[in-house]
Amino acid sequence: MISDPVAILVVLAAIVYVALRLERRFVLFRSLGGALVAILLAMVLSNSGILPGNSPTYEFLVTWGVSLAVAFILLSVDLRSIVQAGPKMLAAFGIGAAGTAVGATTAGLLLHGLVGPETWKLTGQFTGTYTGGGANFAALGQAFETSSDVFSAGVAADVAVTAIWMATCLAVPVLLGHARKGADDDHPALDKSDGERPETLEHQLHSSVRPLPISDVAALVTIAVGSVWVSQQLGNRLPMLPEVLWLTTIVLLLAQVPAVKKMVGGAVMGNYLLLLFLASNGAQSVIANIYRVGPAVFYFAVGTVAVHGLFIFGIGRLVGIDLGTLAVASQANVGGPASALAMASARGYGDRVLPGVAVGLLGYAVGNYSGFVVASFVRGLLLG
Repeated sequence: MISDPVAILVVLAAIVYVALRLERRFVLFRSLGGALVAILLAMVLSNSGILPGNSPTYEFLVTWGVSLAVAFILLSVDLRSIVQAGPKMLAAFGIGAAGTAVGATTAGLLLHGLVGPETWKLTGQFTGTYTGGGANFAALGQAFETSSDVFSAGVAADVAVTAIWMATCLAVPVLLGHARKGADDDHPALDKSDGERPETLEHQLHSSVRPLPISDVAALVTIAVGSVWVSQQLGNRLPMLPEVLWLTTIVLLLAQVPAVKKMVGGAVMGNYLLLLFLASNGAQSVIANIYRVGPAVFYFAVGTVAVHGLFIFGIGRLVGIDLGTLAVASQANVGGPASALAMASARGYGDRVLPGVAVGLLGYAVGNYSGFVVASFVRGLLLG
């Protein structure tokens, strides 16, 4: 068994590399996603005795690693672009986020007996991830100190349900006769000459479109590390607001500074650290325990997204929002910016591409807040 912390980090880095290569080259692994593949590979090495179940390396990644990942990713969020998404897209996103919160709360209360004492934690994590993306799931899991087994089961359920929901959203306009190219005239398209192109936003977690100057790397690292440290100090001195919310707030404010907006590479670095963290979580997971909680956690994810779907398509249609906008906004909630872009592109909703990506970034920004509120509410109900 490998025990040296540095050697363990080398193995985790190799796992992430292999997972990304598999995701890129094979359809099966692409459908699973690099994050889940990394978790599964690490689980195999851990449960076969090659990697240990506990290590200082894992402790570093679950504390500083995931916090830095969240900071780097949030530094790419431009709140000004979110305002340009248009009232109908923002309204659809808001309805979907409310549906997610109601769905996670309902599923948590119904499945508490099957999931166990960490139900309230998953309630918050599923609220966060189905408001804006997986980074929220990881950040809230770290804040709640969710066990590795439950965390890994949650990631697996999230990946499966997100894929199913993407297919559902693609089918809804077809089934209801609204799968036409183009869009209504009530969705303002962002001017591509003034902002980022959609391909830039889609790939920002995987590549730096512009050259990455070392000065940008130095500045981003300084900002991210400084933000994590300040949020830790504030969390210790003002515990009424948890560290993850201090971090989210500080980084979002800094991300609006013009000089910070010009920097590139933060999302890539954040995504890589997030993958290392997920791999370390897989290494700490016991397959038998995941199998035990897996079905219940899967039902949890399904219930959350099902209620989200009823809200966004039911209430959305009642208030007069078209199906195309609702489908793109739902993907922004459940899958994040890249899923919203893929949905808009696949259905030919050209003027919904950038608004959909914008509200997906809004989900990154607000998911931690909503997840914490819902988790606290459900914890109070369950624990009295």
